[in-house]
Amino acid sequence: MEPELIVNYECECGENPLWHPLEKKLYWVDIIKGRIFWYDPATGKSEKCYEDIPVGGFTVQQDGALLLFRTKGEVVIWKNGKTTTVIKELPGEHEHRFNDVIADPEGRVFCGTYSAEGKPGRLYRLDTDGKITKLLDNIGCSNGMGFTLDRKQMYYTDTHPALTIYIFDYDRKTGALTNQRPFIKVSKIEGEAGPDGMTVDAQGYIWSARWGGWCLVRYTPQGVEERRIRFPADQVSSVTFGGENLDEIYVTTAGASDRKLHGKDAGALFRLRLGIKGLPEFFSNVRA
Repeated sequence: MEPELIVNYECECGENPLWHPLEKKLYWVDIIKGRIFWYDPATGKSEKCYEDIPVGGFTVQQDGALLLFRTKGEVVIWKNGKTTTVIKELPGEHEHRFNDVIADPEGRVFCGTYSAEGKPGRLYRLDTDGKITKLLDNIGCSNGMGFTLDRKQMYYTDTHPALTIYIFDYDRKTGALTNQRPFIKVSKIEGEAGPDGMTVDAQGYIWSARWGGWCLVRYTPQGVEERRIRFPADQVSSVTFGGENLDEIYVTTAGASDRKLHGKDAGALFRLRLGIKGLPEFFSNVRA
């Protein structure tokens, strides 16, 4: 099945698609231009709802607000156009921004940054009381995350130069990550490119977007490639499940500033309907 182009806001870096179950809308960001959009599949309408400080990732709070992870390590709660600060900035992240985040079953958020200005990226855990803890250092580009069906392990992507999706043992009670090991190592051969955003479906299969690879790849729970879907954009950035029954796959792309290089529909939001269901994402429950 060919990907269906849903809406094209010409995103320079479309990212972090996330289904909002309370509003029944899909939200996503354009990181570089500091924009957030929503799309309502029931009506086909879409809208830009935010244009401000760049957002590298976000989660949906239990009350429906969005928890935005921005530049310099700043975290804010955004609701009805108003922001409430959780973290003003993080030491050592002044030249950085967040890049991809995920809420866990207890309402915490794992949030990563990317390397810049000669300084490495990191992975943090933001607890519900607003305390933030550094978990990993020396990361190239912190990216997609997800949980196994039994919630005992967590996947974590380091795009470049590692080209690896790792798996950790995950303690739901404490939020601790231990026993890091490679789960999927992407080949350096031309055309394979880097693993980017990801999600896990209801069968426990892993969907990984390929930045620079023109495709979305589905892996079995054992890490074996099961299928590959090509897109008319090379920078396929992230993926999530949405729709009333979580049976619609939404995929973001980047590169609208140079479509000759990145593809004729670079920067658009796409949808796939393959008869495969996803799982609801967890709400964050972080207090300011």
